[in-house]
Amino acid sequence: MAGVSLAELHNGFSLPSSEVPRCGWDELCTEICTHIGSGARLAALAGRPVNDRLEVLVVLVRPEHGTLALGRAEVGARFASLTPACPAAHMFERELAEQWGVVPDGHPWLKPVRFHRSYRPGHDAWSRAVDDSILPCVTDFFRVDGEEVHEVAVGPVHAGVIEPGHFRFQCHGEHVLHLEIALGYQHRGVERALLAADPRRAIHLAETLAGDSTVAHTTAHCVALEALGAGQAPPRAEAIRAIALELERLANHVGDLGALAGDVGFLPTQSFCGRLRGDLLNLTALVCGNRFGRNLVRPGGVAFDLEPERASELGARLQEILQDVRGALELLFESSSVLVRFEGTGSVSSSLATELGLVGVAARASGLERDVRAELPVGMYRFAQVPVSTWHTGDVFARAWVRWLEVQRSAVLVSDLLAALPTGGLATRCPAPRGDRIAVAMVEGWRGEVCHLVQTDPGGRIATYKVVDPSFHNWMGLAMALRNQQISDFPLCNKSFNLSYCGHDL
Repeated sequence: MAGVSLAELHNGFSLPSSEVPRCGWDELCTEICTHIGSGARLAALAGRPVNDRLEVLVVLVRPEHGTLALGRAEVGARFASLTPACPAAHMFERELAEQWGVVPDGHPWLKPVRFHRSYRPGHDAWSRAVDDSILPCVTDFFRVDGEEVHEVAVGPVHAGVIEPGHFRFQCHGEHVLHLEIALGYQHRGVERALLAADPRRAIHLAETLAGDSTVAHTTAHCVALEALGAGQAPPRAEAIRAIALELERLANHVGDLGALAGDVGFLPTQSFCGRLRGDLLNLTALVCGNRFGRNLVRPGGVAFDLEPERASELGARLQEILQDVRGALELLFESSSVLVRFEGTGSVSSSLATELGLVGVAARASGLERDVRAELPVGMYRFAQVPVSTWHTGDVFARAWVRWLEVQRSAVLVSDLLAALPTGGLATRCPAPRGDRIAVAMVEGWRGEVCHLVQTDPGGRIATYKVVDPSFHNWMGLAMALRNQQISDFPLCNKSFNLSYCGHDL
């Protein structure tokens, strides 16, 4: 495309807003598709009102270069949908329509994402869509007609301790033809609140974006603010951040593996992993006083140190826990009754995972080497490399096996970091954000990549704050995993993805 190129940016850095090129929407779509065809992936699409139009900012991950690519274009009330050419954009365009009242013409299934009012009073995408017969999609579910085809509706209220979400199955007998997932019940407006929040309060909002990914989101938030203010956390703080992030990964992976064992009635591993998850959470409590990592990561560094005695205790307790984890999981993966339920269930091919833009465990289980720690390393990951754990079958077994590989490799990384903690301070003063700049911070949380895109106005105030949790990319992957499966496979497939409702419903 002559005369148009995207701006290059390294993860955890910022650049002046003026350096992000503007072009027409059609030109930007062509550029996006060109990059994706060359191995890039869509990380974020964010909107910002400019007078009566909407400026759309795109962030692409370019793993072959180890950089991000940014571009922007202004769109009017209606614009040509990118989704038919780039399916990974489908949720982002639905979000733009709901938030800003614009209509992506040609979107295959334009519906609200979180069912809230437009951020621009008087701009309503759904009323604008009436003439093109898009409006019925706003509340309708996709429907399959045919003899003996029936619907099964599940949720939004579920048994047990679980967040609300609605699942609508189109079935022929027990055979699932299609699954549509409707979320939005957990929408709290927290992403919007970050725009107007006092900096002292913003960190607490970041900690609540997705509670089981507190360290991942707060680290991304702090890295973005540090980039905008030209600040940097000391090496010791970066090491403690990485330790906390890997402990978060360990606890959740072990918990998920135990839950998967429970879904197939394999009680020994379920029972052991339930306890071991708690033991791993207690290691985070040893670091900062609570089990989910709150109050630990702060702009400029961390709020708690790991003195030699506590570091030694943490390492010793970790090794004891890992012995039990290994026993419980080797039992799981050596059981033929488990493997016959895991293998071939809920498969997502590598090509489909690429097309949908899946990230994290879900992507790596389909053979995609997508891991921000290796592709776009920031903080201590620039020096402590972690092998990317993948499998090729894309089924429940693959998603479980990738978790087990990551448990082993994360444990090695934590041990290595504890053995060689840098000396020095825990925090430096984080300067105020500079005006007219854009920063992108990406962190590999336990589910996948967490992206925080932050833009300031000329006065240094936050003008755009976009958060993309990995679940936002991956819910469609779960829907596709259920296609042509038995409806009884849903609990197992659902747990193998274990996506966040609140992380999606920001």
